[in-house]
Amino acid sequence: MKHYLILFLKGFGMGAANVIPGVSGGTIALVTGIYEQLINSLKSFNLKAVKLLFSGNFKSFIEYTQLKFLVSVFSGTALSIVTLAKVLEFFFTKNEQLVWSFFFGLIIASIYYVGKMVKSWNISSFISLAFGIFFAASLAFLKPVTQDDSFYYLVICGIVSVASMILPGLSGSYVLILMGNYQLIMLQSVSDPISNLNILLPVILGAIVGFLGLSHGISYVLKKFYNSTISLLTGFVVGSLLIIWPWKIPLETIVGRGGELKVVSYSWVFPDLSLSENIFCLILIFLGIFIVWLIEYLGSKINSNPTN
Repeated sequence: MKHYLILFLKGFGMGAANVIPGVSGGTIALVTGIYEQLINSLKSFNLKAVKLLFSGNFKSFIEYTQLKFLVSVFSGTALSIVTLAKVLEFFFTKNEQLVWSFFFGLIIASIYYVGKMVKSWNISSFISLAFGIFFAASLAFLKPVTQDDSFYYLVICGIVSVASMILPGLSGSYVLILMGNYQLIMLQSVSDPISNLNILLPVILGAIVGFLGLSHGISYVLKKFYNSTISLLTGFVVGSLLIIWPWKIPLETIVGRGGELKVVSYSWVFPDLSLSENIFCLILIFLGIFIVWLIEYLGSKINSNPTN
């Protein structure tokens, strides 16, 4: 129970990250040490798994797909998304800079723990790192399109947002902003799922397709090109810092379908440390760094004492 509770909490952290624009649940999975197992578990849902299920061999199906692991992680993720959607919507409305500051600290700390997973830094590793940084940072300069609630577009939103969710450093929520459907899906629909099944069901369908499809691709490249792949993922994490930099001045906004204003471009500035609010932001950054260190420390203790 202790093991599955920890997995549940890690899933809860992934869900919290996915609600915040600019933060990736994949980053949390990497930092907490469950990323490769998550990818391999998702990849195991193949023809063999289907045969085991329909032959009635449920025990083998559960073991082959690591179903207990997936249920623990994704139940935490689902609960986190549903419960935190309204909470984070409230804090974003009140002071989004403080929320970004906390997650900025989480991402800064995660760079070290993700980067040290690279077993050998060579030319290809550094090229992959540079490409990952460039690609993730370039997302900050893209402008969102208008909201679209058509069935096929919602399926595509599910595929793309989940694909970016399990790629560290690429935020599923931020991609939804670029696609124009963040408020429709993550804030309005998730906060009231029963009344918005017509929105959520196509997204869930796309998410399933995205999960299963991308997991096979990531699993393959991790086996064949481990160092380059982890270097690329590290670059994604580094590049995402530009997106969630807490001190940004909105330059351009557009009016969404519901009349809400969406910021589509920013000017990045350095904080004025004479302001108490910026000091509090720095405190939250260090709090985020400390939490990642604490997760790593506790994780190493548990791994070194598996019977406790």
